[in-house]
Amino acid sequence: MAEQTFTAGQILTAAQMTTLKTNIGLAFISSATVGTTVSSVVVSSCFSTTYDSYRIVVRGVSASVDDWLRLSLSGATGSSYGYASSYFAYGGAINADSSASNTFWRPGIAGTTTSFVMDVHSPFLATATTMQFSNSTNGYATFGGGGNSTTASSTGFTLTPSSGTLTGGTISVYGYRKA
Repeated sequence: MAEQTFTAGQILTAAQMTTLKTNIGLAFISSATVGTTVSSVVVSSCFSTTYDSYRIVVRGVSASVDDWLRLSLSGATGSSYGYASSYFAYGGAINADSSASNTFWRPGIAGTTTSFVMDVHSPFLATATTMQFSNSTNGYATFGGGGNSTTASSTGFTLTPSSGTLTGGTISVYGYRKA
């Protein structure tokens, strides 16, 4: 899309407004509701050629055990996930968690009230995928990033607690519009 410039007082046409709406910001793709006491949540068919970067928003999820969340991309199997994060209990010392070779990313700690945002770049493309995240729960905050070295094309992902189960809340996926 060509860059558009407007002047003060200019009246915009419907076509110009439609072009702006179509080509900027985040576009809602899909949403999944987390069931009751589930061991994992699969979000499928959310990555495609339409967008190169995505935002995953998890909110209102409750975990039966305060423990790490795991997120893996469909089609990206094996020990190809690397990540690093800083985390701390509220009022506590900052700690680090990392892995150079794992089968999932750890986008934070789940608790009785969990939310996180994760930006994922190039999951559908036949190239390495990267991500960054921030997470907060009833007693912890976590920030970090990582990559997946496999060049497999992923169309979705699975969110799993390291232990226990998840209940309630929603997972929404948005695409970053291409300029």
